[in-house]
Amino acid sequence: MSLDKYLEIENKIKYVFNDKKLLKNAMMHSSYANENNYSKIDNNERLEFLGDAVLEVSVSEYLYKNYTDVNEGELTKLRASMVCEPTLFLCAKDIDLPSCILLGKGEEATGGRERASIVSDAMEALIGAIYLDGGLDKAKEFVHNYILNDIDNKKLFYDSKTILQEIAQGEHLGAISYELVGEVGPDHNKVFQVVLRVGESISTTGEGKTKKAAEQSAAYKAILEYKKHNN
Repeated sequence: MSLDKYLEIENKIKYVFNDKKLLKNAMMHSSYANENNYSKIDNNERLEFLGDAVLEVSVSEYLYKNYTDVNEGELTKLRASMVCEPTLFLCAKDIDLPSCILLGKGEEATGGRERASIVSDAMEALIGAIYLDGGLDKAKEFVHNYILNDIDNKKLFYDSKTILQEIAQGEHLGAISYELVGEVGPDHNKVFQVVLRVGESISTTGEGKTKKAAEQSAAYKAILEYKKHNN
């Protein structure tokens, strides 16, 4: 990774790494590591594992302190909407993280830079890297600034299918159908691709590590498309 790319990421997230190797590892997808003869532990999967845990505790603490009248079940749902793949993908795109991910030529050629699973994993890996480099407070600050902002909009991710169903029924948009159109990647890291159609007026595509996640992603895009043309 070039010095310019380091500076680009650090400027966007307003955090300067003491250990640049952590940042490089956070951005290194397994496909790049494999093609460039890096060790398996140099890719971002271990940092993703750590970042996932840091993200969950940071979001949990924030919700506990700021939603004092909400019960455990609703807090769990709200947390899920904050840490799910589509939310992380959106947050990563807000800071242009996809352009900084190190991908192998094969993944690059097949659109990996826009694949929600790859980008969300890199986002979690970045959180893990910040945690190791600067401690929990710095990691929580990043989560607060770039993931916990605009909570109301991001809540849509968690239950997009139900919300879309209500819109379609209330506005007589027609039947909703989900079609699985593709599966890519190895069995342990498969990505599902789903096409969603609402009557004859809306068609969107979603991706996710599960069929449900892909359907939620497609439903969220459909809601945004509907709102864009009807607000």
